[in-house]
Amino acid sequence: MHTDRLPKSETEPPETRRRAGPMIDLVQVVKTYATPSRSFTALHGVDLQIRAGEFIAVVGKSGSGKTTLLNLLAGIDRPTEGQIVVAETDLGRLSESDLAEWRGRRVGLVFQFFQLLPTLTVAENLMLPMDFAGIVPVARRRTRALELLDRVGIRDQADKLPVTLSGGQQQRAAIARALANDPPILLADEPTGNLDSATGAAVLELFASLNAEGRTIVVVTHERDIERYISRQVTLVDGRLAGDGAPEAGRWETEEARP
Repeated sequence: MHTDRLPKSETEPPETRRRAGPMIDLVQVVKTYATPSRSFTALHGVDLQIRAGEFIAVVGKSGSGKTTLLNLLAGIDRPTEGQIVVAETDLGRLSESDLAEWRGRRVGLVFQFFQLLPTLTVAENLMLPMDFAGIVPVARRRTRALELLDRVGIRDQADKLPVTLSGGQQQRAAIARALANDPPILLADEPTGNLDSATGAAVLELFASLNAEGRTIVVVTHERDIERYISRQVTLVDGRLAGDGAPEAGRWETEEARP
């Protein structure tokens, strides 16, 4: 599927994007996995709207459905029931190939363990999604990769292999890679979970600056310090939406905070 033009919200300035919405709309979403012994429902009838320009933290105990929700938003997985509309596209109407192309253009993904290809340099890792999506002209791809690495503060690491970088540098490279095709949405699964506290704080500052530019960000996390950056906290309990609102002290739902 070749998208004929970008959604209006992606071409408008950040302050206009924040008034538009929703960027993400989930209606009665259910996700059930079949196992050899039984079926397991990871999400139960989730209704959720996220407006353009919001910074959302999805929290809850392990097994509450956080990563399942993120995978559905990214089009990596499909719901068993319900509807998911992201960036003006009904994901249920796309074929697998169209979904992959849509994801390359609309969503940037950041993982806990970086997922950088070890045999490619850092710059080549950034250029790879550009090669797949075909949005950035070939002649400009390395230049854009270097610009993005400069944006996250590690341009001097461009021609090194990922294994030679620190964990924080690898996560910065992963964030730069997620920005390769200038997506309006960033989805991150425990992006600070494999980092020390100081490095994790620096990564959160980077997300905050990207959000200030108008990007919609959804982060699955157990990181309490993210409270100061987010606009909303969404809490999942046993696959159900148990809370949705502004973050408040004492309301943070984590494995440690709950019996």
